[in-house]
Amino acid sequence: MSIIGTRVDGRLIHGQVANLWVTKLQISRIMVIDDDVAESQIEKSGLKLATPAGVRLSVLPVAKAADHILAGKYDSQRLLIVVKEPKYLVQLVEAGVQLADVNVGTLARGNAQKTVTHQISVTAEDIADFKQLDEKGVHLFAQLNPSVKAEDFMKLLQS
Repeated sequence: MSIIGTRVDGRLIHGQVANLWVTKLQISRIMVIDDDVAESQIEKSGLKLATPAGVRLSVLPVAKAADHILAGKYDSQRLLIVVKEPKYLVQLVEAGVQLADVNVGTLARGNAQKTVTHQISVTAEDIADFKQLDEKGVHLFAQLNPSVKAEDFMKLLQS
């Protein structure tokens, strides 16, 4: 499997992802999975600018991303999946993509129902999506950057 890391981060590609996680995980391709962003040339251009030199970028809707992953298109690469919302990961798993671990990074929601940490606030829909991922055997953890300790996200969500 070529998926080295999976991260939920409302900012998608930014300093922590582009510099810290890409380096730590030795990523060769970042895949942003988001149906809306995949349709926006402006957002895709911004993501291209934020992607580190030497790292490839794919910005795909969830169905196309699942098809490409399942077809083995990225098997020779070290892939980091980044999504703004956990719903895209639920759809990816339902399409047959196996995800072992998901890092819940910064997720600041204006319509948040619950504050999990000072970097993570979630809606009722997010909570349902995270529970669904957990029930499907995906290990969820919260780790802002590689230098801080990872915490069990489902325990944080329940507290």
